[in-house]
Amino acid sequence: MDMLVIRGGQPLRGTVRTSGAKNAALPIMAACLLTDGPVRLSEVPKLADVDSLSQLLRLLGVDVEATGPQELSLRVIDRQHFTAPYDLVRKMRASICVLGPLVARRGRAKVSLPGGCNIGHRPIDLHLRGLEALGAQIRVEGGYVEASARRLRGATISLAGPCGSTVTGTANIMAAAVLASGVTTITSAALEPEIVDLAEFLNGLGAQITGQGTPEIRIEGVAALSGGKYSVIPDRIEAATLMIAAIATRGEVTITNIQPTHLESVIHLLREAGADIEIEQSGEETRVVAAGRRMLRPIEFSATPYPGVPTDLQAQLTALLTAAAGDSTVTDAVFPNRFMHVSELCRMGARIEHRGDGVVIRGRNRLSGASVMASDLRASAALAVAALAAEGQSVIRRVYHLDRGYERLDLKLQSLGGQVERILDSPDSIPGSDPTAFLKAA
Repeated sequence: MDMLVIRGGQPLRGTVRTSGAKNAALPIMAACLLTDGPVRLSEVPKLADVDSLSQLLRLLGVDVEATGPQELSLRVIDRQHFTAPYDLVRKMRASICVLGPLVARRGRAKVSLPGGCNIGHRPIDLHLRGLEALGAQIRVEGGYVEASARRLRGATISLAGPCGSTVTGTANIMAAAVLASGVTTITSAALEPEIVDLAEFLNGLGAQITGQGTPEIRIEGVAALSGGKYSVIPDRIEAATLMIAAIATRGEVTITNIQPTHLESVIHLLREAGADIEIEQSGEETRVVAAGRRMLRPIEFSATPYPGVPTDLQAQLTALLTAAAGDSTVTDAVFPNRFMHVSELCRMGARIEHRGDGVVIRGRNRLSGASVMASDLRASAALAVAALAAEGQSVIRRVYHLDRGYERLDLKLQSLGGQVERILDSPDSIPGSDPTAFLKAA
């Protein structure tokens, strides 16, 4: 198991390219179960979650082959298998995205209830309700969801939940409805760019989907999907994390392979806090330059579904605001309990208080290096941001969380001048440490 050793206080400077979006690549890969021909995907990030889903798809009869640094070839070679076991599904929540395609194309699915980051209760009842509306027989037993249908049929389905729509639920139901008979209308659909990307991918293979990116998606069922080629959109969460890291270190970073329209709420929020964000266009290439040239102003925000500030950036923004010139207030309307990173930030000197369903961040803090532990994917990124801005050396453990969603973030930060080192998690491997120091002190 690895850990990161980060020596803070060095402004990040330079140019960095974001990878393809994990949250788009995973449901697109799962949707390949629907196809009758080979699919070639580009801009697929090399991540632990992509590897896990590749293993699961191979178990389900899909030949998955890496044909380049960020390219995958997927081809269904065996349609007899329909079980997604616990040992694979527990590693990430996006594994549930195979449920809809399996029922739609093979008539049967047995999928373990999903795992993933520990960020609060995330039921899949909307997924199941949607599949039942399409005509599937559903049973939950022994930790597995079992679903079956001769052929799904179109229906009108609402995916409204207590905290907004469901992104993976929208992906699951939309993919399943592609091969259903008749017309399916999804209301209260998720608006996220990753849902639009999945719809564009499916349409390129012969699906008939309209309304993606709006609350109402219409799917006219087709008999079959062909193979094809597709390029995954840039990862907006990685891009914004790099922007935040640049601002936190008082540096200046140019980010390429980015779609600023996917980050309008985040860019607005960062500008409100006093960061300098410039969008540059050169021919077909778009770049975003993020810089921190002054002390940030305190702000108040809530993480909400797209087009709001993403919950996947709440932790990183919380870390950034520890240095603001005053008190900031943060709530999370998507996952109200997603504040496990707070205790670790406080170990680094942050002053953050839980208040109601959010936190108050006491500003004007100068963070200091400390040993901390990541609790989930985005918390690990927040700790990296804090460590880069802190004085002294920090050690971040459980960075396997980071590897689930960021393609070698440590190397990208190094390329920008960050003093980041990935080493084996062992007490005697920390630079400058003496594992016998406590014995000598005694």
